[in-house]
Amino acid sequence: MPLSFPLPLSRIGLLLAAACLATACSKSPAPAPAGDKAGGAALSEAFRKYIEVEPPSAAHGALGGVLPGQVAFRPQAMAAIGTPVDARVVSIEVRPGQTVAAGAPLLTLQSADAAAARADLAQAQAKAAAAEDLLRRQDEMMRKGVGLEVERFDAETAARQARADLERARSAAALIGGGQGDRFVLRAPAGGVVLNVRANVGAVVSHGGDALVEVGDPKRLWVVAYVPESALAELTASLAAGEAAEVRVPAADARFEAALDGVGQVVDGEQRRLPIYLALKGAAGKLAPGMLAEVRLAGAGDGFLSVPTAAVLIKDGSRRIVYVQGEDGNFAPRTVRTGASRNGRVMILEGLQPADKVVVRGALLLDSEAEQLL
Repeated sequence: MPLSFPLPLSRIGLLLAAACLATACSKSPAPAPAGDKAGGAALSEAFRKYIEVEPPSAAHGALGGVLPGQVAFRPQAMAAIGTPVDARVVSIEVRPGQTVAAGAPLLTLQSADAAAARADLAQAQAKAAAAEDLLRRQDEMMRKGVGLEVERFDAETAARQARADLERARSAAALIGGGQGDRFVLRAPAGGVVLNVRANVGAVVSHGGDALVEVGDPKRLWVVAYVPESALAELTASLAAGEAAEVRVPAADARFEAALDGVGQVVDGEQRRLPIYLALKGAAGKLAPGMLAEVRLAGAGDGFLSVPTAAVLIKDGSRRIVYVQGEDGNFAPRTVRTGASRNGRVMILEGLQPADKVVVRGALLLDSEAEQLL
């Protein structure tokens, strides 16, 4: 019985050729491994030319990032003047931006409490004068031998009480300030520039309320910078009083040398940062409070290592690793803790030793699961 072929011989030949090609392809060498579950990787010689290793370098102060800050008055350079009693504003003697000397009049106010304080002072002065006169007469009578000791004792007690009342009345009147009747004048406690005037003629102002006038000395400035909580570890050595720093104020197009004057002790609960205070060296020039500043601590990063940014891989969304070459020539991942990065290098706070051989180029060839480079 003759054989029958449902497919033409030409079609059978093509199928056999395709099968041979598939078999040949399945036996071709696999690409170089890109990282295994055990955490190591070995590369063929063909891929090694894309890998470059080098030991980490010592980080220097220049690697430390720029800290945001602003120019501000020193606490001793500002005066906030409010009213000592409830009063009404009669007149305003100054304007914002005006330079005033110590003792210059700022505001004139009117208050019944001021009139009462002055009346109490006058009454206390009269009582004290009468008590002193009575004590003198009793002393004279005792010298003449016609006085009684009990009367002199009562006079002396009354004089002491009158002196205390007079001192209290003088303090109350001095707190209100100079003036006549129910009017008194608020004066600048120190020289400087008027920063704000928060008063209007005719307005009623209260004791214990907001300051009516603020005066500041423009020569007594410093810079307040803010250190992120995450960077405290790398900056610990630089957060000591007297440490050198460099301050740049873009608005004034100026650079200043500075020294760390103090470190805050409370981390801001919302922005998670710590304030530090820097004293400027030399004249402040055209600086004004509120200007933004850029601060670099000279010693930031000292004592740490750094690697090129391309050497650090990110896995699992947050874990940072580098690949280190072992003595056998293979590569193993190493978890590290990173700090500030600048000029293509990143600070390594933990995880590396100076003698380690770190993959600084081609790290992605060793780990196909890495999400991204820094």
